[in-house]
Amino acid sequence: MKRKVAVLLALVAMLGVAAGCGNKPTASPPENEHQREAALSSGAQQGETQMQEVQGPVNGTDDSGDPQTDAQAGAEKLTIQVYLTDDDMLELKQTPREIEFTADQSKYESAFEALQTAEDGLLSLWEKVVLNTVKFDSESGQLAIDIHLPDEARLGAGGESLAIEALKNTMFQFEEVQQIELTVDGQQVESLMGHVDLEHPMNR
Repeated sequence: MKRKVAVLLALVAMLGVAAGCGNKPTASPPENEHQREAALSSGAQQGETQMQEVQGPVNGTDDSGDPQTDAQAGAEKLTIQVYLTDDDMLELKQTPREIEFTADQSKYESAFEALQTAEDGLLSLWEKVVLNTVKFDSESGQLAIDIHLPDEARLGAGGESLAIEALKNTMFQFEEVQQIELTVDGQQVESLMGHVDLEHPMNR
């Protein structure tokens, strides 16, 4: 009887040892599905931010973030008539010229520059004149032109008369110009070159 009890105790002990061996630590459970998705989303956002930093400014902006502008943006072109003369300075010759401007103020400057440009067979009576300023008063319709007149720009009586007429014909083709006030170095003069009386202002 005692022997049977001893055998049973031994079996119980062996089973206990076997059960203890079975309680081994297991690996931690996998991450929750929502946690994995959040981690992937965060990594994607970080990747996009890094790409934007590498690419730098886009869509036509400079480093300051301001849109890049074209120097010629908004420029307008207009074909006008300018008045030159022949070698003998006997009469005026009308010739078309294309001018480019970005504002009404510069339109008259461009017209004056065109008037100063000679071409084959024709002379400009204003070529050696220096333009100081051009101002237009839209209320009165007066175009104020101030020039500097170096000695080499002075002409005889016939040339002076044609020069004034060429200026008037060129500027009065702009409908808004009703008067021209021509001054020399900021001063009104009785005669532009000493031969012909100069009106202040010259009217259309």
